[in-house]
Amino acid sequence: MKLRFSKTVAAIASSALLVMAVPAVVASSSGAAVKHRQTLPTYVIGYEGPLSGGNLQLGLNMVFAVELAINQNNANPHRQFNLKLARYDDQGDPTISPTEAQAAVANTKLIAIVGPAFSGATAAAEPYYSKAHVATVSPSATNPTLATKGWNNFFRVVADDSVQGPADANYLVKTKGFKSVYVVNDGSSYGAGLAQAVATQAQSDGAKVTTATVPGTGQCNNGTASATEYQAAATQVVASGASAMFYGGYYCDLGLFLGALSSSGYSGVVMSGDGSDSPALIQGTTPASAANGVLLSCACSASNNAAFNKGYGNLANFSATTATYAPESYDATNTIIAGMKALLAQHKKITRANLVAELHTITFKGITKVVKFQKNGNIAGSAIYVNKVENGKIVQLGLE
Repeated sequence: MKLRFSKTVAAIASSALLVMAVPAVVASSSGAAVKHRQTLPTYVIGYEGPLSGGNLQLGLNMVFAVELAINQNNANPHRQFNLKLARYDDQGDPTISPTEAQAAVANTKLIAIVGPAFSGATAAAEPYYSKAHVATVSPSATNPTLATKGWNNFFRVVADDSVQGPADANYLVKTKGFKSVYVVNDGSSYGAGLAQAVATQAQSDGAKVTTATVPGTGQCNNGTASATEYQAAATQVVASGASAMFYGGYYCDLGLFLGALSSSGYSGVVMSGDGSDSPALIQGTTPASAANGVLLSCACSASNNAAFNKGYGNLANFSATTATYAPESYDATNTIIAGMKALLAQHKKITRANLVAELHTITFKGITKVVKFQKNGNIAGSAIYVNKVENGKIVQLGLE
């Protein structure tokens, strides 16, 4: 590193003889501070999610937010503990997540997990975290059944699909006035659950509903898929005469589907959930213009917090405003940290089990919402946002 000799440095140097006692005091104080930091206990907060493969960007969105919250804690001169980040890459795959969960719980310094990110991965990993009393605070796993398994350690900072699905259906049928909706799911735990919730509510709202399962191609996890993969399914959507289509699944396959719908002459509206709420949807659609007009719902909000956006951008080298689930990951991490501080304030030892109990009672004001959990780990309250692809960019329209 090349040092610059500034006028300010020169001024300080020239006046050194006048303040000879100060450096000694500062050095002593600094040394005491360093010694204090070295004697603080160190805990590990883990992140489990996709850190490689086709869903890498979503994982990066989250892990940088976790890292930012940890860095901010460690920069506080009055902190009561040091934190380290451990990364557990499950690629969003339920066949990989158990291995990552076992590695996490084996880390004796690990106190909690932000994640897992995906619903299927969460369901597969949670038995290991639950047995080890490790709190998991997911910023994005939305399958409703995750809160019905009796996992006392499970929490999430977003509304689940039982809230999002009906809200999406009401938006299409009641707000937009569509009388017929073709509901497709990709066969995944997340996609099928969300699509079912949409179909049930849309039918209850009086719309004609047609449902179909079109298994995903696996391309989000580095699989391959033909550009004509969804041509037959698109033809069926057009033949149904539906004025709107809802897709429960992920952006990688929806991009292919949109291309097929475009070439098939579909002129209706397409809507999808948070699994498709990514700039990668536009990048993966051919032609890219076929993504314009697509509606995307999410229990996540775009960040308008200037301080967070600046810190996040400096760390991640990409914008927080388009980083889906980054603000929620930041809130999840800070809720965990707040729980740890609360334990110390109550003169309780920070342990995995104690932190789980504390999170069940905590009320924490984050940048996205006030975080307070229901008994089953679901977030209290609900907020579903609707976004739209306009001119190649995702724009948040507001609450549904």
